[in-house]
Amino acid sequence: MAAAGKIAVVTGAGTGIGKASALALMKHGWSVVLSGRRKELLEEVAREGQATGQKALVVPTDVADAASIRNLFAQTKETFGRLDLLFNNAGIGAPAVPMEDLPFEKWKAVVDTNLTGSFLCTQEAIRIMKAQTPQGGRIINNGSISAHAPRPNSVAYTSTKHAMTGLTKSTSLDGRKYNIACGQIDVGNAETPLAARMRDGVPQAHGEVRPEPLMDVQHVADAVVYMANMPLDANVLFLTVMATKMPFVGRG
Repeated sequence: MAAAGKIAVVTGAGTGIGKASALALMKHGWSVVLSGRRKELLEEVAREGQATGQKALVVPTDVADAASIRNLFAQTKETFGRLDLLFNNAGIGAPAVPMEDLPFEKWKAVVDTNLTGSFLCTQEAIRIMKAQTPQGGRIINNGSISAHAPRPNSVAYTSTKHAMTGLTKSTSLDGRKYNIACGQIDVGNAETPLAARMRDGVPQAHGEVRPEPLMDVQHVADAVVYMANMPLDANVLFLTVMATKMPFVGRG
């Protein structure tokens, strides 16, 4: 299904899930605003996406900075005049240390990026979507398997991803009157630079370190496109895409 003329903002678009999703959206007819902290990576994604014939706008953005977020959506509106999709994908983790040893500054950085950044992007997206004609749009939040269950020594990341579920539900409810749909994709063990270490072994809940299976990140990108291309009178509220044999379902 093509989405000619549709405009998307993807945060964290320089690598991993964000990059794969941005390229997949472009292949399906979306023009994409590529947002992230590293301009050179965003420009590489834009060049890779040129073959699709769709437009890509590079806007370096730090989602932990409110002014940077305002600039992202101002440039989006100025360039394209509307916004049909926001993929709140940008996120960071903290060092895997015991909860009582996590420095406040590390906690705050994760909260500011993962939760507050997504909230501020959502605010800006709603302001555009409710004022445009035709009214409405869609917001997809990257929740992660950590929105359901923690890994050891991951309190900051897990807390923000649990909170993302609340942001998704609130946005879905409050966006109804503006024809704004909101859903969440929860990803488990997609093969990205961030997750590649899982092949070598990661700590398990019972204390051992074990390798975990990974899946191609393209499966996540395809799921994002599926959610994005639905008509606004239908919504995928929650969707989990995971490596089939990862230790999540059951007791490990």
